[in-house]
Amino acid sequence: MPMPLNKKNKRHRSSIARIREMIGVLRRYGAMYGMTPPKLRSILEALGPTFVKLGQVISMRPDFLPAEYVLELSKLQTKANPLPFSVIKSVLEREYAQKLPDIFASFDEKALGSASIAQVHRATLTDGRRVVIKVQRPGIYDTMAQDIILLKRAVKLLKLIAGSSEVVDFTAILDEMWTITKQEMDFMVEADHIEEFRRLNIAEPLVTCPVVYQRLTTARVLVMQYIDGIRIDDTEALQKAGYSIEQLGRSLAKNYIKQIIKDGYFHADPHPGNIWVQNGKIVWLDLGMMGRLTSQERSALQKAVYALVQHDTFALKTAILALGMPRDKVNHIRLYEDVDILMMRYNDLSFDELNLGRLTRDIIHILRRHNMEIIPGLSMFARGIMTIDGVMQLTCPKVNFIDLFREQMKNDFSSSFSWRHELKRLRREGALSLWRILQLPEQFSDILKMTMSGQTKVNLDLTGSEEPLRQIDHMINKLILGIISSAFLLGSSIICTTNMTPKFLEIPLLGVFGYLAAMFLCARLIFNILFHK
Repeated sequence: MPMPLNKKNKRHRSSIARIREMIGVLRRYGAMYGMTPPKLRSILEALGPTFVKLGQVISMRPDFLPAEYVLELSKLQTKANPLPFSVIKSVLEREYAQKLPDIFASFDEKALGSASIAQVHRATLTDGRRVVIKVQRPGIYDTMAQDIILLKRAVKLLKLIAGSSEVVDFTAILDEMWTITKQEMDFMVEADHIEEFRRLNIAEPLVTCPVVYQRLTTARVLVMQYIDGIRIDDTEALQKAGYSIEQLGRSLAKNYIKQIIKDGYFHADPHPGNIWVQNGKIVWLDLGMMGRLTSQERSALQKAVYALVQHDTFALKTAILALGMPRDKVNHIRLYEDVDILMMRYNDLSFDELNLGRLTRDIIHILRRHNMEIIPGLSMFARGIMTIDGVMQLTCPKVNFIDLFREQMKNDFSSSFSWRHELKRLRREGALSLWRILQLPEQFSDILKMTMSGQTKVNLDLTGSEEPLRQIDHMINKLILGIISSAFLLGSSIICTTNMTPKFLEIPLLGVFGYLAAMFLCARLIFNILFHK
């Protein structure tokens, strides 16, 4: 059913107003006079929740921007002006279809926190339990959806002007951001994240997360246990409460390592505001954005570290290929060369000196260089490692997170090695190799028979031949363009010698069109020759 005209016009006017607002922000911050990391962060914060979320997603993609921009965007805050309590009350009563006093014994009208997507209030249930209520801002979905549409149109325009497919990467970032945001705007998804995290850490005596009250939770309202604790970076308050900062730091580090190595399900944004201490336990908050690493991806990451330590270039190349998804045909010769350079860079390092954050960034750089899509879990892992390491350095510098992580991986390597297992594997592979050797005479006989009958086919793939062939293709295209331009010029000149009508300035109109077409094609050909090296 077509959209009513007045609704279309209203949406069109809204889009124009939003574009003017965006242009005003860019002018106010002087975006046309160059960009710096702090300026980019300020612009994104001024543009609103969509762009803040976009910056947060980009900060988890070290393959997209230089390191200094990624670091600055990771500081993006989602603080926003709180909504009036009347708006929050109307949202809650609409979601629950009953009056607020019928659900809560008391409700704090002052917001505990206000972000771009939701606002948090304290309340008490009718049975006396204290809770926090996360309420989604009304209309936020439509606002962000409109911004996404405008951004995608801008990307298409840039792609058309630039004549390049490189802008597609930004389209993928927008799609990833919108997928993550839609999940964060569905509080039922966050509730599921909390329940899964609780299940995986239920045996951890010093780690917990808030309890979700499923009966009161909807897609736009999340009700959780109230955590009356102390932030992990408030070391003075923790010491006054009698906590050992070093012991808390070790508990935090070991749990995050467990999340990554054992569970493959980890907090993707472990900044100090999301880590609290209550009753001697580490409490993880804001579990809306979680990272996942499958067992294959965790294995590939461990193999990459092990291959680096053992100086095995081929094994490292195989592990890197497992951590990326090729968008196009991979040039294995160039990839092997880049892996070999990486291996030489770490050649003199031992396991104890390995910096996992730097290694992950180097692997991401290689994947980016070879146009391979980076699995979301890897980019979240890189950001998570750097963020938690920064938290540890800020709160308990005596505990080195990277050292603990290396030690755990080293222990995993030692415990996973078994002579019995290795002997079984060698016996199995030896039997398989023997069976293949016995099949060789029969296979060779089949090849001879097929060759004699003219049925043999050879598939030849010359690795590294793609670029020369592409250059030849561009040369032929330029040659064809030149021939067509010459044909237009010659044909138009012949037409001008006739009395063909209609005419323009005493020149046959068809000849004028031919000259214009020849000039356009010639200009395009010259532009390609001069600027597309």
